[in-house]
Amino acid sequence: MLSRIVVYALIACSAIACRSAQEEISLEVAVIADGRETTFSFTRDLTVDQVLSGAQIELGPRDRISHPLVSPVVDGMRITIRRVSERDICEQEEIAHKRLLLPKEGLQAGQREKGQAGVNGRREICYRVLLEDETEVDRVRLGNPTVVREPIDEVIYVGTSNTVQPLDIPGRLSYINHENAWTIASNAANKVRLTRDHKLDGFVFHQNQDGSRLIFTSETDETDDFFNELWMINLERESEPVRMTPTDVLFAQWRPRAPNEIAYSTGVRSPGATDKKSLNNLWLMSIDLESGRTLDIEEVLPESGGGLYGWWGKNFSWSPFGDKLAWARADGFGLVDFESKRLTPLTQYAVFHSAATWVWLSPLSWSFDGQLLAGIAHGAPLADEPAEASPIFDMVVASADGRFVAPIRLSSGMWSSPSFSPDLARPGAETRSGYLAWLQAREPQNSMSSEYDLMLADRDGSNQRRLFPAAGDQGIRKHDFGSRAGDYVWSPDGRFIALIYAGNLWLIEVETSAALELTFDGQSSNPVWTR
Repeated sequence: MLSRIVVYALIACSAIACRSAQEEISLEVAVIADGRETTFSFTRDLTVDQVLSGAQIELGPRDRISHPLVSPVVDGMRITIRRVSERDICEQEEIAHKRLLLPKEGLQAGQREKGQAGVNGRREICYRVLLEDETEVDRVRLGNPTVVREPIDEVIYVGTSNTVQPLDIPGRLSYINHENAWTIASNAANKVRLTRDHKLDGFVFHQNQDGSRLIFTSETDETDDFFNELWMINLERESEPVRMTPTDVLFAQWRPRAPNEIAYSTGVRSPGATDKKSLNNLWLMSIDLESGRTLDIEEVLPESGGGLYGWWGKNFSWSPFGDKLAWARADGFGLVDFESKRLTPLTQYAVFHSAATWVWLSPLSWSFDGQLLAGIAHGAPLADEPAEASPIFDMVVASADGRFVAPIRLSSGMWSSPSFSPDLARPGAETRSGYLAWLQAREPQNSMSSEYDLMLADRDGSNQRRLFPAAGDQGIRKHDFGSRAGDYVWSPDGRFIALIYAGNLWLIEVETSAALELTFDGQSSNPVWTR
């Protein structure tokens, strides 16, 4: 029986061997990869992995394949490989500019004037892109877009209502509006534009004592060797401004009681964030009042580094009689010694480190008799912060002879700008009298960005009261970090204060606190007021 089974097995094996010899394996497989299709023929059983190896096709770490590598190959199989890759790309797109309708003085109500052409900006956005066979299937943004070019808004100026309630005022009040000089004489409703082709930069805007001449600085083109020019205009008659000799001027003022003399200091262009650098010099110049031509010039202070943060320069202010010139720099204020040609300090304090591209300097104001000088002193630290970081700024008064420096208002704020009024005593009175005005910070320990109120007191700081704005109204803000003239000025008779509030010029009556708005487009600055 066993022998019969062995025979049957041998016969079966012989049959299988014969069939294998007659029916040889034949497999055709198509491989689609890298943009082409290739057909392979095989005569033995293989896996997908073996097919790819034989075809010398390598897989990347992220490639996708239609069949598992361990799958056995069958006839007619189509093996598809999708090449997967990542690529970082950056694209630019336009940023649409805005169209702004802005009010402007000097245009009739509703009248329009093109101010600035609009230009679209561009920004760059970067992505990580997922590709399959060089075809994008997904993308993820990398970080935030980078602005390559800021858009320039189109500006259309629209005339505002220029109606101002008639009100008699003393002397001449001048100011800057939309980078042009304006003046008001005799009545608040008499607004007259003085310049049209000048771009006033606000570094200099000063009127002489009798209100007959105004000097100002005007920007130049970037291609010029200097950043501004000094100009003068005759206010007694309709006339065109005349250019004066100095350029790159950071400070200039008429000298009181010297009809044709000006003090000025200069700087230079400076690459970087600060844009301009002071030379810390000082010149006295006599001029011809008609042509602006220089008649005589004297160097008072030679060029210097100017001390700590000296690149920002100094504030200067003439005394009412023109016999003293006060200065302020980052670490104190004092007087110019004309004989020895040096600076004499009246008080010193720690500089304020703003951690920015501007430097805080004390504003300065002389009493009408030239005996007192009001300013702001950087106060002592509140706790263990460095002296340079103290948030305290106190209003002080110094005697011109250097005998004392006395605090008048503690924690008044860094933009307090104290200002003595003119003499308010009636003619023939035995004693003189007057006020002291200042801007009081509503948040004294955050006075850099605080809102302020216009305050009034007697010269010794007593009888304090708020003059403007009314309780509950938005306060006064400082936006130029003290780089321009003060935001308010006394009338020559002390009855009014002209104030910049929300970019507009206001008239405040001292005795009644009555307020009258004089401009309406938010573009006014640099008020000056003389006889």
